[in-house]
Amino acid sequence: MKILLLSFLFLISFKTALGAQTDSIAARQDIAAFQEELNIAYRNPEKSPLPPEAVASFSAHDFFPVNLSYRVQAKFIRTENEAVFRMKTSTDRLPEYVKYGEAVFELEGKSYKLSIYQNIALHKTEQYKNHLFLPFTDLTNGHQTYGGGRYLDLSIPAGDIILIDFNKAYNPYCAYSPRYSCPVPPRENHLNTPIVAGIKLEGKN
Repeated sequence: MKILLLSFLFLISFKTALGAQTDSIAARQDIAAFQEELNIAYRNPEKSPLPPEAVASFSAHDFFPVNLSYRVQAKFIRTENEAVFRMKTSTDRLPEYVKYGEAVFELEGKSYKLSIYQNIALHKTEQYKNHLFLPFTDLTNGHQTYGGGRYLDLSIPAGDIILIDFNKAYNPYCAYSPRYSCPVPPRENHLNTPIVAGIKLEGKN
């Protein structure tokens, strides 16, 4: 009986480890696909925010090594009855947003909270009706990453869990050209920790 029990426990442990390994592979593939899609867009003269003279020489973005500890299952808190506000940008443009919810999560044993927003104009379109926007700043800004912060694109979750994958953090177009108008991450979305994941400031280690 004892041998059977040990065999059963070993099988459960093996299946758990195998499942975790499979999830890890799938997560890395997902991140790699995102990075390649971003690279392809920047190589395309019709889509790239790069100045025309820079598109021809662009090959790929500089990303931090993939780190799955920055891919977190956050508790999603829907915030009701929020007022529409005009988000500050790098220009005089003030697009309308509404705070849609909050993401609460842990990194390296510490708890953090970020606000998640919905663009009012985009929400009215079929393509972006479920799109959510998470702009943030952290302690890498101005050194390893763009000084104006970075962005994450999310979708409205089905329940009270939302995946926040900082490996998919990307730069505002303003990081590449001053001709763009980019939302400035609200002060409440500053993380007092370095997020060493996602896109880097080109050429920075």
